[in-house]
Amino acid sequence: MSLFTPLKLGDVTIQNRIAMSALTRNRSTETVPNDIMLKYYLQRARGGAGLIVTEGTLITRQGTEWPAAPGIWDKSQVAGWKKITDAVHEAGSKMYCQVWHLGRVSHPKAPEQIAAGVPVYAPSAISARGGKFRFLEGHPGYVTPTELPDPTVIIAQFKQAAVNAKEAGFDGVELHGANGYIVHQFLDSNSNKRTDQWGGSPENRARFALETLKALIEVFGHNVSIKLSPSGGYNDMGMPLQETIDTFGYLLREADKLGLSYVTLVRYSAGQDPEYEGVKRATNFDVVATLSPFLTKTHLFVNSGVTPAEAEELVSRGTAAGVFFGFNIIVHPDLGRRIKEGKPLDNVPDVHHLYGAEGVDPAIGYVDYKEAVY
Repeated sequence: MSLFTPLKLGDVTIQNRIAMSALTRNRSTETVPNDIMLKYYLQRARGGAGLIVTEGTLITRQGTEWPAAPGIWDKSQVAGWKKITDAVHEAGSKMYCQVWHLGRVSHPKAPEQIAAGVPVYAPSAISARGGKFRFLEGHPGYVTPTELPDPTVIIAQFKQAAVNAKEAGFDGVELHGANGYIVHQFLDSNSNKRTDQWGGSPENRARFALETLKALIEVFGHNVSIKLSPSGGYNDMGMPLQETIDTFGYLLREADKLGLSYVTLVRYSAGQDPEYEGVKRATNFDVVATLSPFLTKTHLFVNSGVTPAEAEELVSRGTAAGVFFGFNIIVHPDLGRRIKEGKPLDNVPDVHHLYGAEGVDPAIGYVDYKEAVY
């Protein structure tokens, strides 16, 4: 099977083309990676994932909807991640840290945002619709952010996060450019109304992503990647089709010159297409067919709803270098082995404990999925 051929990504080689997508699970201990997270990632490394990408990992204190999301800004977090990367490497997999800044979808009254002592910054002072901060009184939604005076400040935070990730033993970093977070907010003309060099034209709106990638490359060389969701409407994103193609096409064409290890394109998903005021937000089009031609030198990974059979077809035809799995790898820690040995994918997701629950054992719905009998 083509899925089980090695692939060189930057300076490292992964054992197969099966990758674990970044998946928010909300299990850290006050932003510090812990032993239950180690078990979670190790299960999937032993289960045959060639590449593992962490859940979104915060580069600085932010008022996220996910209060138990991990960070990578201090030494205790670095030490926690180092235990995990060591275990994953010993199991034969490689591991990237997905570096994450939320931009406008933080909340100013969240404890971590208050502790940070800074406003909720975004490209422009435009609120996203939606949001639900369940741990705050009244369960408020998103609020209007403060326009970021100098975007290079956040770029410097991304670079420091990469420095920390390298100390933690990661093989590379993946820039979270999807799902309506800060990189995506700069790209989208509805969330970015700036009139300086960081807004306006597709070239200017892509500047933040490209300059951040260059900063990460200064730390990790070619072991840098980016995840993009051009069709996604999550967190109130979405532009008209031609503007989407112009913007992401320019970004991909320029990113292709940087020598990245890979680019992940997230396909359209109904689950990432929320409805605001009776209107669907996403731009539904064939992301891979439309945008992959802009990449001529960089490995492409495909994400969102890919079945094992389709994954094999994508790789064998050369459409993609590899495939990221999400829900399937959550509920099947031995996904790689199951695919290789033809075992059924028969575990049922525990949706009630996907993100954990207060007062509930964090192992439930996290590390208690059964492996197949071999």
